[in-house]
Amino acid sequence: MAVNTTDLRMLVYAPALVGADSRPLTLVHGMERALPGLRLEWTTSEKENLVALPHRDEWITANRTNGGFPFLCNDDDDHLVTVAGRENAHGVTPGRPPHLEVHATLLLDAAGIAAAEDVLEAVAEGAKAFWGRATPFNAAVEISRQTRDPVRKPGVPPRRLPALKFPEHLRAPEIPHSLGWLNYWSADAARTIGFPNPPRDVDLLSRSRRTATGGWVVRLTDTPLDLDTPAHLDTLLRVYARFPEIGGRSAP
Repeated sequence: MAVNTTDLRMLVYAPALVGADSRPLTLVHGMERALPGLRLEWTTSEKENLVALPHRDEWITANRTNGGFPFLCNDDDDHLVTVAGRENAHGVTPGRPPHLEVHATLLLDAAGIAAAEDVLEAVAEGAKAFWGRATPFNAAVEISRQTRDPVRKPGVPPRRLPALKFPEHLRAPEIPHSLGWLNYWSADAARTIGFPNPPRDVDLLSRSRRTATGGWVVRLTDTPLDLDTPAHLDTLLRVYARFPEIGGRSAP
């Protein structure tokens, strides 16, 4: 399907699926509860034609694609919601086992914005994730350009954003690779980066909420992150400065 620059892009990192793992079904059900009226009961053929799944739950349970789970979507081109999972065989950090990456999108319209935090929480908690993020497409593209390496990817990140290390150079899977508009930090991830510190995080805590597992959903800006808005860029820079562990910047 074509890229939609008005999408909200979600990416969640979690332990790899094992055996008859119920997490794909759990997170799909969670997404449907989080976004009223959503039914993820379709997939696509090799020619990208929609294929209905009358026994969706059984289909998810029976199918594992590349260590993850196959593409799912709703039947609404004007308000498309998608989700899929794949295994990254290299692990989140060196010497670690493979991990699951869950990718989801929803439209940044009024309904999508209103439900975005709930959807991210449903995906992340359902996957038992280390951490995750949700960011409008245009901002996500620029944030992806922060990852730099003198040999593999030389250069300077855009907009004075800090350079982030490649994931394999991070010391633990709980360390977020980068920030997004909405951030999911598991209890372990929050502990690892030092959140919250109430005296220092008053502003962030005013836009954060605790999850049932002790993690956090943290929203950086009241409206979807737009790096052409100076106040949004300033907030992103300030939060990076607050958490140098993110992106491996506190390590030599």
